[in-house]
Amino acid sequence: MDLRKTNKKLAKRFGGAVRAALSDGCVVLTGQLPTWAEVVEACQLAATKYGNLHVVNDIVCDEAAPQKMRLPSLRDSALEGRRPDVLIIGGGISGASIARELSKWKLDILLVEKEADLALQASGRNDGEVHPGVDLSKGSLKHHYIRKGNAMYDQVCRELDVPFHRVGQYVCFDKGWLKPFIALYCLWRRTHDGIEDTRVISGAELKRREPNLNQDFKFAVSNPSSGCVCPYGLTIAYGENAVQNGAQVWLNTAVLSMEVKDGEIKSVHTNRGTIYPTLVINAAGVFAEDVARMAGDRFFSIHPRRGTNSILDQKAGARFSSIASIMELARSRGHSKGGGILHTAHGNLLVGPDAVETFEKENTATRPQSIDTVFAKQEKTMPTLSKGDIITYFTGVRAPTFEEDFIIEKGRKTHNIIHCAGIQSPGLTTAPAVALDVEKMAVEELRKKKSVAPNEGYSPIRRGVPVLRELPDEERAELIRKNPDYGVIVCRCEEVSRGEILDALRAPICVPTVDGVKKRVRPGMGRCQGGFCSPLVAKIIAEFLNVPLDEVKKSAPEANITFGRTK
Repeated sequence: MDLRKTNKKLAKRFGGAVRAALSDGCVVLTGQLPTWAEVVEACQLAATKYGNLHVVNDIVCDEAAPQKMRLPSLRDSALEGRRPDVLIIGGGISGASIARELSKWKLDILLVEKEADLALQASGRNDGEVHPGVDLSKGSLKHHYIRKGNAMYDQVCRELDVPFHRVGQYVCFDKGWLKPFIALYCLWRRTHDGIEDTRVISGAELKRREPNLNQDFKFAVSNPSSGCVCPYGLTIAYGENAVQNGAQVWLNTAVLSMEVKDGEIKSVHTNRGTIYPTLVINAAGVFAEDVARMAGDRFFSIHPRRGTNSILDQKAGARFSSIASIMELARSRGHSKGGGILHTAHGNLLVGPDAVETFEKENTATRPQSIDTVFAKQEKTMPTLSKGDIITYFTGVRAPTFEEDFIIEKGRKTHNIIHCAGIQSPGLTTAPAVALDVEKMAVEELRKKKSVAPNEGYSPIRRGVPVLRELPDEERAELIRKNPDYGVIVCRCEEVSRGEILDALRAPICVPTVDGVKKRVRPGMGRCQGGFCSPLVAKIIAEFLNVPLDEVKKSAPEANITFGRTK
């Protein structure tokens, strides 16, 4: 890059308040600015999209006080002295998929996650779309991995017993004069970028496939390879299969600091004791930069980006069966794909997300303006959308770099760390392919220090809890005959039985909280959002654990539901 030109642009925009310098193979920005929006603007001005020269943000921001990481209240020495071959930091889709692929080898694999369950942050707070890559050009890691990852989904989800549907995606246009230009764009995507299923379809064909979309659409770009999956369900399945193959997953376990000497991580300090790993894999999401700093290997920065989705009930889901969004010529500034409408793997409609820059890595509060913004756009896609059909909403915080690309590489100054960082959309799609490459990198590093042999007992097959509401009557009756608990309905909205809840509690990764059970077998996911079934679920958990009801938690050790008997 031309550092002189960069500093000239920064001086013109910020009057000398910010300056860029090259240091250790990255661009470091220093100075002071009043708002976070200006900090992001300055760093983006210095960054090259999809570039390998990363921007590190050391600008002091007046409105962004340093954010302390939320830590679990648990303190013990359960992990003191552990010496795993591989320590994976982060229990999102990246960490869980890497753990599963590494379990093909005879290795001591330890995954730590500071939350009370897997996929509680970005990996469980996204729309679940498996992207086709139509908006990605060659030259980025996102493009490199997206078609490989997309193509792996049928097999991966079949092995892990996770529902996955190739529902197809439509980017819709209401201006017919654009059709020749978009047809050329699609040709380029097919021939140059390898997105082979990209086609233009007519407005009439779009109406035939999705009659409830805007009748004024003149044509659409179609990508049949797009699909939908439950993102937290897939993450949990990856983690469970890793455990079945010998890996260990420790929840409520936060990395606090590291001892680094002579370019090597010697020890990792957690709230559960000090660990002495041979190799560390950084899959810490919005905290990936913090982990890199602890490891003495910080060469990139993360700027969190908030996105909000709304979930509509299944009666709305019956009106639409794929993924769609309107393409408007007047695009707002930013990096959002504008959100869309998606028929989820469980039959609901999902509307969103938006994209809002934030300095708060863990603030997942949902703001009304986010819902309003997304609905204002997507009502143009599907006029019958109604906020009255919303049954819940959620906000996730993504973890982009300023180059808007992934970082999948070994440490630059610290030799026994591999970074899987900057993972944002389409990180869910690319995860299966990224995990294979990180597996190869990890085995290559470990073989420098020890012999690594295949795990002869490895099995890629994980069987999930049977979903009784989807079974034929005969099969369901037979299961109930063998286990009467399957005949006791606890959640009426989702038709979830006591037997399925107990199966979830007996799974390889047991999370005996109301939310943990909810994410695995869906009691409380329906229209009433647990208004009727949550007390029953809590009671089943208490009986399973043989503890008083007031010891059952909603989502984490700190999340009390009840505080004792009143009578």
